[in-house]
Amino acid sequence: MNNNEYSDSDIQVLEGLEAVRKRPGMYIGSTGERGLHHLVWEIVDNSVDEALAGYCDDIIVTIEKDNSITVKDDGRGMPTGNNEKTGLSTIETIFTVLHAGGKFGGGGYKVSGGLHGVGASVVNALSSWLEVYVYHDSKVYYQRFENGGNPVEKLKVIDSCEENRTGTTVKFKPDPEIFTETTEYKYEILHKRLQELAFLNKGLRIILNDDRNDSEDTSEEFLYNGGIIEYVKMLNENKNPIHSDIIYFEGSKNDISIEVALQYNNSYVPSIYSFTNNINTYEGGTHEDGVKRSLSKVLNNYARNQKLLKDKDESLTGEDVRSGLTMIVSCKHPDPQFEGQTKTKLGNVEVRKIADDVFSSGFERFLLENPSEAKIICEHAITASRGRIAAKKARETVQRKGEIDSITPNGSKLEDCSSKDPKISEIFIVEGDSAGGSAKKGRDSMTQAILPLRGKILNVEKTRLDKALSNNEIKSIIAAFGTGIGEEFDISKLRYHKIIIMTDADVDGSHIRVLLLTLFFRFFRPIIEEGHVYAAQPPLFRITHGKTRKYVLDAKARDEYLATLAPNVKREIVRMKGLGEMDADELCDTTMDINHRVLKKISIEDAMAADQLFNQLMGEEVEPRRKFIEENAKFVENLDI
Repeated sequence: MNNNEYSDSDIQVLEGLEAVRKRPGMYIGSTGERGLHHLVWEIVDNSVDEALAGYCDDIIVTIEKDNSITVKDDGRGMPTGNNEKTGLSTIETIFTVLHAGGKFGGGGYKVSGGLHGVGASVVNALSSWLEVYVYHDSKVYYQRFENGGNPVEKLKVIDSCEENRTGTTVKFKPDPEIFTETTEYKYEILHKRLQELAFLNKGLRIILNDDRNDSEDTSEEFLYNGGIIEYVKMLNENKNPIHSDIIYFEGSKNDISIEVALQYNNSYVPSIYSFTNNINTYEGGTHEDGVKRSLSKVLNNYARNQKLLKDKDESLTGEDVRSGLTMIVSCKHPDPQFEGQTKTKLGNVEVRKIADDVFSSGFERFLLENPSEAKIICEHAITASRGRIAAKKARETVQRKGEIDSITPNGSKLEDCSSKDPKISEIFIVEGDSAGGSAKKGRDSMTQAILPLRGKILNVEKTRLDKALSNNEIKSIIAAFGTGIGEEFDISKLRYHKIIIMTDADVDGSHIRVLLLTLFFRFFRPIIEEGHVYAAQPPLFRITHGKTRKYVLDAKARDEYLATLAPNVKREIVRMKGLGEMDADELCDTTMDINHRVLKKISIEDAMAADQLFNQLMGEEVEPRRKFIEENAKFVENLDI
């Protein structure tokens, strides 16, 4: 008998919401923290779509005491009649039938962020319970669903309301059987996205409440009548803008609208973020391409006409004109075509010319009407151009020859691994020659490379690329990674898929780690975005009792381990001084051996938040740094000075 027979009976048909519960990752990305918060976005997006249609002024999101979520809006209210195709009430159809919604050309919405019609039903499928209240016609309609989206009873009227009251309230509690990792919502994550939505929809008021704290409730209101102008103002808050006014344009054609807000600062790294129908198109697309193309064209024409470019053949590249630029591009489109399921790149070809036209006409007018600001912007781009040329020459001096030139400019050597397979190769960037020596002796030479650094590397937050490339430590890192830097960066050439920062567990070590992360964030960002960067976690304490030697990461782990020992057991507790004081075996056992070590993966969940934090901690302004330290000092224990 063939036990591997494949027959008709093996074909499963998952009906209704059963498919969502079976494969939740297909619909919300993951069942971890990201997917948990995605449930909120799906419901909030429906309310925001009402705002985009001009029918909603206020959205209130509340984290309830039990970590359930309530989303309340004053839109038109979901339709409460029956749906002809399903034979169910429209409410039950919306919450139990996949791809059922008002976003498919029925006339309910001209512009929408929720395109697939799966949002409400997916949230219902992945919740222990969900309740919906709809207000219109002086009535309150109600329906409850339980156990993965099953209706408890039919839609019914449970109360009356004011004659002019309209809107929808959705309450739901994520199912712990689905979200096994966590069902606890993080206020900061909700705060960031809801604030972003308020920026992108000027005049829309969004309120976030957190009712989980018995002693005091937390509530914030986001309302930005200036829209993305205020967004740029916030992003540039600590970046020393080189001109006072935030430049803004808007225009539309064929129901496609484009908004652009921008301001230059005296940094060298651009911060450009684009959106379509409130969706962060972090891979860009035609709206962003059109604006970028127009920016280069207009600035080059103006600089030539004003004789600011000395050489007639000289021109500014896109990299030059975007140096130090903070810009938001927002497109509202009735039928957006996104590349890929993740909706991260706009593909509509007609948008490129519309964005180009809107930006060109507005920016040309601004430059002509504001000659002093125009000159400042052009001179900033020309300075960036000279830096780019200098950086190109500097890059050429650190290009690898053949496989790799492992001689670093400061005289020390990269101790490379034998493997040429990046997937199993890892590089430890080690603080100091002493720790580097121990690491070289204790490593697995087949897969582990060691690059010792002497002292603290340059703070690239305050430095132009060509200056950064003159730094010996940075040259060593570029040579080791093999990706190139700047315009030549190519992540497919990355030689190690694990880049591990190994520094002491003290203030100096933390500072070096932040400097390295700043370098990676500014010039090698894809290695962070694709999950290649880690921080080693060396132990802070060694506990010895009898013949047992135990290493623990922090004071909490120390106390927890000591609590497991009998009171009369003699122990000696040593606070580890630094990596350089460990011998090769000790360093290997505690921090490098893949069977025992603890690594912390460095991720960028929110590029804009990371951008602001890096600038706050590493930029020119002292006051933001002081404020950050004051606000976060209460979270620090056992500070090693």
